[in-house]
Amino acid sequence: MASKTGVAERDEWSYSPTVGVGPLRFGMTVDEVVEAAEMLGQTKVSDCARDHAIFTPTWKVEVHRRGVAPSPPAVTAYVSQAVGLFCIAADAVHGPQVAYDGLPLVGRDLSELESDAIAYAEAMDVHFRYTPEGYAGPDDSGVVMRGQLVGQVLRSRPLFMVTRDGANTEWDSMPSEEYRVNGHSTA
Repeated sequence: MASKTGVAERDEWSYSPTVGVGPLRFGMTVDEVVEAAEMLGQTKVSDCARDHAIFTPTWKVEVHRRGVAPSPPAVTAYVSQAVGLFCIAADAVHGPQVAYDGLPLVGRDLSELESDAIAYAEAMDVHFRYTPEGYAGPDDSGVVMRGQLVGQVLRSRPLFMVTRDGANTEWDSMPSEEYRVNGHSTA
């Protein structure tokens, strides 16, 4: 059920850089992702468009919550033929809450997340970073912040990643589908 902020009640998943998020571990096969995601709900597997010939074939595993009326996937996992699971996207409304050292990352108003990221960086004497679109987040190469329009508010949709085959960075590894959230380009 959505709260007045437009964000559903959500499970809490842990994030471990280069390891994974919740029950999903980087490097898993499609079958392993489907099995691990069963605790959250139903899965749908499809092929991703191959926009760049350098990448091996990639599959998208969409995980929809049980008991929730038809809605966007709570989690979308991207699995490359060469490296296995390399990207986990948490939906801003239906996805699990994932925190980075106590800083909640999923479904946040992006301006509030920016303020909290700055305060966190100052308190912990660490850095934070902006994406090319201007979204603030942790200074961790495994977290790429994206925006998802929820009503009139742009909310955080983090991607938890490792570098995929043929890419130099996580940013280069981002699935082309993640440039188009809610049918709109976010780039």
